[in-house]
Amino acid sequence: MATSKIQFTLATLTLFLISPALSDFVTLTPNNFEKEIGQDRGALVEFYTSWCGHCKKLAPEYERLGVSFKGTKSVLIGKVDCDEHKQICTKYKISGYPTIKWFAKGSLEPQEYDGAHTAYALVEYMNSQAGTNVKMGAIQRNVVRLNSENFDEIVLDETKNVLVEFYAPWCGYCKTLDPTYESLAAAFKKEDDVIIAKLDAQKYKDLEKKYSVLGYPTLKLFSKNNKGGEIYGGEFDLDSLVNFINDKCGTGRDRNGQLTSTAGIVENLNKLVKDFLSAGDDDKKQKYSIIEEEAGNLDGPLARYGKIYTKIAQSCMAKGAGYAKNELKRLERILSKSVNPLKAEEFTLKKNILSALA
Repeated sequence: MATSKIQFTLATLTLFLISPALSDFVTLTPNNFEKEIGQDRGALVEFYTSWCGHCKKLAPEYERLGVSFKGTKSVLIGKVDCDEHKQICTKYKISGYPTIKWFAKGSLEPQEYDGAHTAYALVEYMNSQAGTNVKMGAIQRNVVRLNSENFDEIVLDETKNVLVEFYAPWCGYCKTLDPTYESLAAAFKKEDDVIIAKLDAQKYKDLEKKYSVLGYPTLKLFSKNNKGGEIYGGEFDLDSLVNFINDKCGTGRDRNGQLTSTAGIVENLNKLVKDFLSAGDDDKKQKYSIIEEEAGNLDGPLARYGKIYTKIAQSCMAKGAGYAKNELKRLERILSKSVNPLKAEEFTLKKNILSALA
């Protein structure tokens, strides 16, 4: 328990924000504040800091507010980080955190919100100020809830890498982790073999005991190759958790769930394909067979990457040595435009691999 507390104390010193992939509010800065506020719609703005405990407690409630008003064009839900943008917070005389202010349509003179910091109270307040009739929205949850009936089926599935948070309902550290953990799950929701899950260890004490949980929160990764569970010993900020999953599961996502510039690159295949590209025509078929065999031994996201390497090698044999360079330029042109998200992922992976081969 002491270790978990120390780790979490360190983590709370780091920047703690809800991932934009989950958020339905506008991040306000000196560059966009007066372009968004005081215009043709009313706005509710939270002024916060990254170290503020009350701000972290408000975060999931404010997120529910944003979800509720998503698509409502007559209002804006915004946030200002007073650590980064002190000039805005000084201008509006912010002296405590969080401070929530309502800016009426066409006005830069706000009135302060002094009601309860719950999503229900905030929705009611917004409706009264903006003349809307919005109902409380439900947040899409990406974290899988575990219990004694589904634990083994999900966690011990040898085709999945499963990160499990063992928590207790009364644990303050666990509650503070909740928005970050949900953001982590959202970041990896496109990865079929990665599951982010949680278990109420107080309720299911047999599982708590079986997996030697001594404090809260405890995170354990049950990877495909280790169903005994590997304890997570890093910090509890989003970037550290994302890096841990990428390192252990062979994925390549950033905190917003987007592919990184190194996603798709498999060092061994990279070397083999480079050797293939530099080989003479007589040797290419033999070297291609080695690439095909190596790619066939991969699983999970690496198997997906292996198929791309194989296709690149095939195309180079069919279209000549200039294929890789020309294809890279073509993909860069395509990705500079608006592209279907599913297509964009495939194009990005191929572009990353071709760039590494160049």
